[in-house]
Amino acid sequence: MRRTTPSAPSQPRPGEAGAAPARRGYRHGDLRRALLEAGMALAREGGPEAVVLREATRRAGVAPNAAYRHFASHQDLMAAVRAAALAAVADAIEAQLAQVPARGRRAERARAGLRAVGAGYLGFALRETGLFRTAFVALGPVENDHDPAKAGRGGLNPFELLGAALDRLVEAGVLPAERRPGAEYLAWSAVHGLAMLLIDGPLRGAPEAQVQALAQRLLRMVENGL
Repeated sequence: MRRTTPSAPSQPRPGEAGAAPARRGYRHGDLRRALLEAGMALAREGGPEAVVLREATRRAGVAPNAAYRHFASHQDLMAAVRAAALAAVADAIEAQLAQVPARGRRAERARAGLRAVGAGYLGFALRETGLFRTAFVALGPVENDHDPAKAGRGGLNPFELLGAALDRLVEAGVLPAERRPGAEYLAWSAVHGLAMLLIDGPLRGAPEAQVQALAQRLLRMVENGL
């Protein structure tokens, strides 16, 4: 009797039911960047809780083990995403500062600069809520806020940008030098507090007109109260 060899089962083509997802998302040598971008996308969509190493590798189109060449743990990926999110906050502040007129009275330009820092911070919190939450998530021991990885394109992180704006107030004679120490903590706590009320608190979903009115009033309050 003639024996027949069973034929191999046909493999589903890409796109057909049962087919393995095609791996794509990074060019050779750019895996770390691809994983970081995937982590940023996850943070943007769902905040720090959404940043999961396995999901980042899936989005980057690689096997989970491949990630460990660049990020030893979820904590490492989270730290990198947090640093990138902080840099994005700094970029938003710098964009707002760029709109401050270069001419005019020095005191008024210094005041406008401080308001610009606050406006950029609040605007980012409302536009990019997931990244904003990620930028300030606690990862363990107090970290170095002067880490260059957390700086924007101009080389300064959000806290340093605020400090520079306050220094300009002192130089312009608006803020007495003896009241400068610690002023960044007072200003930041006020603006950050409003941001949290707007994205997680009782002001969540407030009408745009109310949000803008409260923001402008708070920024003036900080400016005058320092």
